[in-house]
Amino acid sequence: MNASPATDTLPGKDPAPAPPTRPDHGLRRFLTDRPPQPQRCGLCATPVADSGHRHLVDTEQRSLMCACPSCFLLMEQPGAGGGRFRPVPDRWLTDPAHHLDDSTWDRLRIPVGVAFFFRNAPLDRLVALYPSPAGATESELDPETWNAVLGRSALARLLRDDVEALLLRRTGDGCRCYLVPIDACYELVGRMRMLWQGFDGGAEARAALDAFFARTEDRARPLSPEDRP
Repeated sequence: MNASPATDTLPGKDPAPAPPTRPDHGLRRFLTDRPPQPQRCGLCATPVADSGHRHLVDTEQRSLMCACPSCFLLMEQPGAGGGRFRPVPDRWLTDPAHHLDDSTWDRLRIPVGVAFFFRNAPLDRLVALYPSPAGATESELDPETWNAVLGRSALARLLRDDVEALLLRRTGDGCRCYLVPIDACYELVGRMRMLWQGFDGGAEARAALDAFFARTEDRARPLSPEDRP
């Protein structure tokens, strides 16, 4: 298992030294336990609400940044920003027809019961991550295993590079898979890092995990026949 804690930039970056990140990058508020700083748009520095604002992925620096409504709408236009800044969509989906059993999960070699997967377009590879006390930890992902377990699923075929992820949770009732915005995954990572206690996370972290997935279940829309690629 190859594990590396996340920094302010998104995991999956090439080995070259990362350029300095802006202090107002949206990912910072998820991955630190310091007192929250006023949130500002990463493009124009306009103040944004502490919660409920949208995010952009900077595909060059591999970072997640806050966006005011005007900048978010601007970056949604074709060709805006040269394609560097990608808006994170607000799309939550689930596929009742897709089931993962325990043996299938074991093939992914994820040591915990929660993981998320996204495609890094600049590096042209898939990234597998899971929450840990150190933040988002990357796990090696064999492309053949991905294709066998998830790659041929309807949700995987709908997945948008860099800005969406497949979020999986394994419980005693089986495995659930959701297509979610990438910033939701890092929100979960930040909560687990701040609340984690002891070997298994502790009661507070488990309660926060249950609450997060209850909200995810409420928000996720089941795929319809028209959605399927």
